[in-house]
Amino acid sequence: MSERKSYKTDVSDERWALVEPVIIAWKGAHPSVSGHQGRYEMREIVNALLYQGRTGCQWDLLPHDFPPPGAVKYYFYIWRDDGTDQTIHDLLRWQVREKTGRKADPSLVVLDTQSVHAAAGVPAGSTGRDAAKKVAGRKRGLAVDILGLVIAVVVAAASAHDNAVGIALLDKVAADTDAVEKALVDQGFKNAVVVHGEKVGIAVEVVERNPAQSGFVAQPKRWVVERAYGILMLPRRLVRDYEHRPRSSESRVYWAMTAVILRRLTGATTPAWRTA
Repeated sequence: MSERKSYKTDVSDERWALVEPVIIAWKGAHPSVSGHQGRYEMREIVNALLYQGRTGCQWDLLPHDFPPPGAVKYYFYIWRDDGTDQTIHDLLRWQVREKTGRKADPSLVVLDTQSVHAAAGVPAGSTGRDAAKKVAGRKRGLAVDILGLVIAVVVAAASAHDNAVGIALLDKVAADTDAVEKALVDQGFKNAVVVHGEKVGIAVEVVERNPAQSGFVAQPKRWVVERAYGILMLPRRLVRDYEHRPRSSESRVYWAMTAVILRRLTGATTPAWRTA
């Protein structure tokens, strides 16, 4: 790594050791025609992506001691399109689960959605208005395990019904693993999700709210997905949807959770942004 003053989002040597093998394998599978090994260190590309995700800065406002924005963009987009972003995330997620004595893939997932405002410049064709939550933008759907780790993510227009997002999530979960047997959802999901779950071999249970309760009340097991959404509000790039393509928005979720998982695996903490 080139000599520079470190940022709080930089991966430590210990964290980079967990990511580097995937990057090395990727580079081996994508050799340059000219045999050139690349001008920029892959660790610095990853550092730049984590910095941008945490701070929310625009591409052109990345600090000058990172690789040029064009180079960082190139790897963000190519890793988004070939699934390397999810591969890195999933391999690390499996390690977290195994570290806690669980199997690599879960048997239970929890589904939920979150609507967020879209930033100016986001194409109107991929956004909409969530009438119930009065949010104009996009809807994020998550499937998480009992630890709150992301199993699948789907981003759609905020106007999309929870059923459509839930069905897409079930399809992704079923495509990625055959271990999931059950999914918990809230009452925003209707019978269409339950029926589709039967088609893909996942039993969907609608967790009904106690009518005697008022305000927000954490529901057993289902609360882990609420916590996951709370964690995703810490990276400023995810406070709004700034991405032109929904797939880019999904990639941002994977990178944000990758940073969280790396901290869990190494037992490290990230210094607070505010000091006393």
